[in-house]
Amino acid sequence: MKFISLGSGSSGNCYLLQSGETSILLDAGISIRSLKKYLKDLDMSLEDDVSAVFVTHDHADHIKSVGNIANECGKTIYATQLVHEGIACNRCLKIQVPANRMAFVEKGKPIEIGNFRITPFDVPHDSRDCVGYVVEADGVRFCLVTDVGHVTDTIREQVGLANYLVLESNHDVNMLLMGKYSAFLKDRISSDKGHLNNEQAAYLLAESATPQLRHVWLCHLSEENNHPVLARKTAEAVLRQHGIIPGVDFELDILKRKTPSEFYSLT
Repeated sequence: MKFISLGSGSSGNCYLLQSGETSILLDAGISIRSLKKYLKDLDMSLEDDVSAVFVTHDHADHIKSVGNIANECGKTIYATQLVHEGIACNRCLKIQVPANRMAFVEKGKPIEIGNFRITPFDVPHDSRDCVGYVVEADGVRFCLVTDVGHVTDTIREQVGLANYLVLESNHDVNMLLMGKYSAFLKDRISSDKGHLNNEQAAYLLAESATPQLRHVWLCHLSEENNHPVLARKTAEAVLRQHGIIPGVDFELDILKRKTPSEFYSLT
């Protein structure tokens, strides 16, 4: 399996997984122009190489290009029924997903596409519905957990089973509190339907990671209320308190907000 982040943050989220001849996108919240360019740089195209798109939830930074992908490229958009309803109501979408390009997923029920086995699971967030995804192929278990209001037993279980993990580390609490956001927005972000802060993400890792975890990427960092160095330092400090050494027990990286990561081989 291979993995690349094409964007991670409030400007747009999109992740590509590849196994053999099968490639899927997890979310498509970046512009269609950027998406096509990034794929071309990988000698890929939406039309010829991407099999399907799986959506976590219906917020604009996760669905910006789903209408284009469905209509122009003929790709199927997978999401829960409630997420599809939210997509249909989202005014940021200039092009809607047609009914014949909608496919429905159910939490806890796997779907097989090519080499992949994809299973959605419940994630608390202030959208119509929200899921994380476990993607299995080639003996590898990849897990995406983003836009998380609070940590649940289900999330702990999935983190504990992962070989590779993309995990939200959205904001630093002090930066959020002292920042310029309105009181309403601060309350929304820090609520149990908002976003994980750096310490919450770090403690989730420290308490749930197992020796089978090989690589963690912290994602969806706020541009206003976080910094990659701060997110990393917070995670490293908490992990070391629990006897876990990043770079030894597992690799730890921060995904860029607006540019692609390297193309990782997951073995």
